[in-house]
Amino acid sequence: MLAGCQKTEFEKPDGTVLQWESLRGHWVLVNYWAEWCKPCLEEIPELNDLDRSSAIVVLGVNFDDIQGHELIDLGDRMGIRYGMLNEDPGPEFGWKTPVALPATFVINPDGDLLEARFGPQTEEDIKELIGL
Repeated sequence: MLAGCQKTEFEKPDGTVLQWESLRGHWVLVNYWAEWCKPCLEEIPELNDLDRSSAIVVLGVNFDDIQGHELIDLGDRMGIRYGMLNEDPGPEFGWKTPVALPATFVINPDGDLLEARFGPQTEEDIKELIGL
């Protein structure tokens, strides 16, 4: 359960800090991806579209632990328009590290993990799952 994690913070690649509690009230998609993962590349436009919704926040986590300006540059080259994290939030919440990519963890507006999905996601599939 994420509900009790009010003071949890994660660093973004630009050095700013994301307060996890600031995401309360939104659906959050934490997406694990890698540059070498073809299905990851295919779902980027879908995740960009989902992130444009006022009800959904998409956060990318690079599976290869690329961070900082190198991550910003890689995201730009790949067309990622949603936010990214410098670190994997999974250990903080007791999530198992994905063994297959892409992996998308769907967190409800109360901060609870609804489900983990593996393989490329579409905007339609996610909106159907969360009822938008």
